[in-house]
Amino acid sequence: MKPQNLHTHTTFCDGKSTPAEMAAAALAAGCGSIGFSGHAPLPFPNVWSMKEESVAPYRAAVLALREEYAGRLEVYLGLEQDILSPALAETYDYRIGSVHCLRTAEGVISVDASREEFADAVRRCYGGDALALAEDYYRQEAQVVEKTGCQIVGHFDLVTKFNEGDRFFDEGDRRYRAAALDALDALLERDVLFEINTGAMARGCRSVPYPAPFLLRHIHERRGRVLITGDSHSAAALLYGYPQAFALAAACGFTESYYLVGRAFVPAPLPL
Repeated sequence: MKPQNLHTHTTFCDGKSTPAEMAAAALAAGCGSIGFSGHAPLPFPNVWSMKEESVAPYRAAVLALREEYAGRLEVYLGLEQDILSPALAETYDYRIGSVHCLRTAEGVISVDASREEFADAVRRCYGGDALALAEDYYRQEAQVVEKTGCQIVGHFDLVTKFNEGDRFFDEGDRRYRAAALDALDALLERDVLFEINTGAMARGCRSVPYPAPFLLRHIHERRGRVLITGDSHSAAALLYGYPQAFALAAACGFTESYYLVGRAFVPAPLPL
């Protein structure tokens, strides 16, 4: 199976490359297909999601690329739907469901904007208890399929983006693991795929993909399904970290990953 990346962002949201640049890079990299997954609009000010008026041009640009690359590269029209994003009426080839933000008594906070904002949110909204923030995050994560209608769960443990070396909380703590595994079990009851996501690696925030190995092993034990994505915000990072992601999948027991082919997700053996 040729490489595929279904998690990509362009200049229509917080990406650095245009859809045309991303498609050209995918073809040059030997991909069989590419999926665009612009961030759905959110009902509060932010700098990373599409604006409502950008949705129609985004759709038109991707569909035009589908026609342009017909017979050379499959182009899929997707959407990354945040749990706080209003539902969009338009149809998409697939949706990625994610939790980027939490509603708190002090307002909406982001879990992945910056290390400084994360630290401030822990202090202001959770009394300095970062594990309480993580528990709140996973309570929301457990509902991501129900709230977004997604086929793919995006970066399941995004709350650890700035936590390498247990900077804010101990990822081996029973509180943390119980919250994460409870959410994971809730989602494993759904017919949904989990991405192994290399995006934070490409942007210098992490040295390993999401999710953590203990979570991937649990997904495998429960016969869950995974696919590899780049969460790419530039053409240069389209397949960044894919060898590490495939190796992580294999180390956690997986022998195959899934690809979107036409209207269905199908398995293929992990590359050796």
